Amino acid sequence: MLIPFDDYPVHQTALPLAHAGAGGADHYDRLWFNGFRDDLMFGVAFCHYPNRTLMDGAFSVLRAGRQTSLFVSGRANPNPVDTRMGPMRIEIVEPMRVNRVLVDDPEHGISADLTYTATTPAFEEVRQNWRTGSRTTMDSTRATQWGQWTGTIDLDGETIDLGDDTFATKDRSWGQRTTPGNAVGAPLPPQPFLFLWSPIHFEDHCFHFLVFENPDGSQWAHDAVLVPKNDSSGAPAKLARVEHDIQWTPGQRWSRSATLTAHLLDGGSETLELRPLSRFQMKGLGYAHPRWGHGRWHDELAVGVERIDTDALEPLAPENLHVQQLVRATWRGQTGLGVLEQIILGPHERYGFREFLDGAGAAR
Repeated sequence: MLIPFDDYPVHQTALPLAHAGAGGADHYDRLWFNGFRDDLMFGVAFCHYPNRTLMDGAFSVLRAGRQTSLFVSGRANPNPVDTRMGPMRIEIVEPMRVNRVLVDDPEHGISADLTYTATTPAFEEVRQNWRTGSRTTMDSTRATQWGQWTGTIDLDGETIDLGDDTFATKDRSWGQRTTPGNAVGAPLPPQPFLFLWSPIHFEDHCFHFLVFENPDGSQWAHDAVLVPKNDSSGAPAKLARVEHDIQWTPGQRWSRSATLTAHLLDGGSETLELRPLSRFQMKGLGYAHPRWGHGRWHDELAVGVERIDTDALEPLAPENLHVQQLVRATWRGQTGLGVLEQIILGPHERYGFREFLDGAGAAR
């Protein structure tokens, strides 16, 4: 099948561009953003599963402890460059620089017209390849970038003007990823792991750290970098490594505070202190959502809305473990704002988790 982009000299195989990877059902191609300031946090996700002929997306807003999420899903558009699904679409105004997010669902009291503008170059994270036995659970590339939002969100009759002080992180990823409930073949048992992802805005640069860790503390993916702001010619500066020390909230698997120790290539080290301000539930963008989980067929077009009180959630329910906390960060005498994304599933020796879903400080 041919698409308009086949007219560009960008092919990597003898196949047209609409034919993705080796044809596996787990191939995905996702646009993802968050936005935040002291009193507001929101997220945007839009994904194409070319070998399932499916697209889905979500727009979720957290304000004053209430998270409202719009979910869309349906048959993929014939041209994958057409990122529209029901009341939601994402425009690539200028690649790796400017995006526009449009939501128009007055029936559910949600609309938005938002423009993302990058303030840093995009950074290619280390390739993330995870196998469970002989099966590939994840093999993906992710480009992370920092920016700012402008525009408005209309939510239940209230207009929220983002002004010029709303920070952004863009996550552009693609590859192969198995999602819960969509595995092909015999089901795999849940795999224990710790994942941390922390992009943070400071005045003249951005800090970034990610890690995938096994229960014994060994790591199968790790990356850490400093990225200059407002200077497209500046190159990201790699860090040697970052060590994490999470103080978990008793009875939960959400952090109470965190310390990151950044080891520099010259042998020195510096410390970041992270203080959580609010908690965004990633299920609001479909991650592990019991109904609106990623890559599921609902209908030719399906639209749904969910409103939750984040303080009333059961903290150890599997679908509630994956969160992004808005954090105030201190480092090098500066104060920054960013997120600490986290999910810890199963035992973890260093942090004292013994069961698959026990809370911190549980009796041993």
